[in-house]
Amino acid sequence: MTTDKVLLAAPRGFCAGVEMAIKALAWMVRIFEPPVYCYHEIVHNALVVEAFRRQGVIFVDDVAEVPAGAPLMLSAHGSAPEVEAAAAEAGRTVVNAVCPLVTKVHHELKVRAGKGFTVVYVGHAGHEEAIGTMAVAPEAVRLVEAEGDVAELAVPDGPVALLAQTTLPHDEWSGIAAATKARFADLWMPGRSDLCYATTNRQAALRALAGRCDAVVVIGSANSSNTVSLTRVASAAGCARVVRVNSAAELPEDLSGTVGVTAGASAPEWLVEEVLEALAPATGVETVFTVEEDEYFPPPRDLRELLRAVSHAASVALGSPLNGPLAAADDRDTAAAAMLAHERPATALVS
Repeated sequence: MTTDKVLLAAPRGFCAGVEMAIKALAWMVRIFEPPVYCYHEIVHNALVVEAFRRQGVIFVDDVAEVPAGAPLMLSAHGSAPEVEAAAAEAGRTVVNAVCPLVTKVHHELKVRAGKGFTVVYVGHAGHEEAIGTMAVAPEAVRLVEAEGDVAELAVPDGPVALLAQTTLPHDEWSGIAAATKARFADLWMPGRSDLCYATTNRQAALRALAGRCDAVVVIGSANSSNTVSLTRVASAAGCARVVRVNSAAELPEDLSGTVGVTAGASAPEWLVEEVLEALAPATGVETVFTVEEDEYFPPPRDLRELLRAVSHAASVALGSPLNGPLAAADDRDTAAAAMLAHERPATALVS
């Protein structure tokens, strides 16, 4: 490769929801003897999932595969109500790592359906977030994936609401929203957008640099909706060549000139560092800042309660209070990538 310069997008990589979910599963790995189970991939990144597999996590697509009494985590994308109910059966210890932004959409859908609304839901068919959200009120929801779908909707008389999959690109959402508003004059929409702030921010950062690049590298997995959206954003912003890679090992050998680099919301920063090292730009790296992110999501309530219980039991066993993160159940200053990078401890806290 003969890369002259790298333009590095900021923000990029892990969002607050992914940080929360990865740290939650990392805590489960430390608390319990293997295996720890997770319903669906914790986040859509192949290398993150593989790192957890090496630490004894088993990913399942049906909670019926999880033995009675086993520890089980529900993924960041959100789960259907019946899945949550089934997970809690048979004495399993369940931690729900759903992103709070997804929970907000679930709540909006439940409330609107309860008030007799038909809910137009903008999302991608088959995506885990969309499946889990629509299952909240399947009789009331109508899925649309493109502007043309709006005209074809069969909607009964009555009020109509509009909600969205959180990881949609703003450009995709805005066109469908405009078409829906045009068809339904009294359309209800939430006061605060359903679109994930991190998805929007990463796309804005990429737009700020894509037009200056000979090529753009987007780091992330093919099943990550926000990662795939970044590739489309880069092309639409004027970059002639856009490549998605899982890691530096997949970089094309013929990249040259000015190369933009960003990462999807479920891609860890160490992958970015490896890509920058492989590109080895002759004139260095310029970081293109657009907005500062300081969002923090605390550990799931189920996990905080579990950590407090383990902390109390350890304090009783030791005869003195236990200090540190177990006692506080506060991981604000702990990076998810750092927790993921450390292998499973030799001895679990619960056996």
